[in-house]
Amino acid sequence: MDIKFIETKISEIVAELEKEVMQILADEKLDKKQTNLRMKPLVSAKKILNNALESITMVEKLSQEEIEKQ
Repeated sequence: MDIKFIETKISEIVAELEKEVMQILADEKLDKKQTNLRMKPLVSAKKILNNALESITMVEKLSQEEIEKQ
């Protein structure tokens, strides 16, 4: 599995999410409640992506350790 490729792609997606967050924060027409409602899915998506990357990395590490034991 190409972990570096996966990390790169997830980083690209996170960067896009952060751009969207900045656009929401810059929108002066939105009140605090609207801003928070629009931010929640983006923040959740970022957490999910980071957790997925962490899980993939852990699985890869465990897999490599198993291969080395044999």
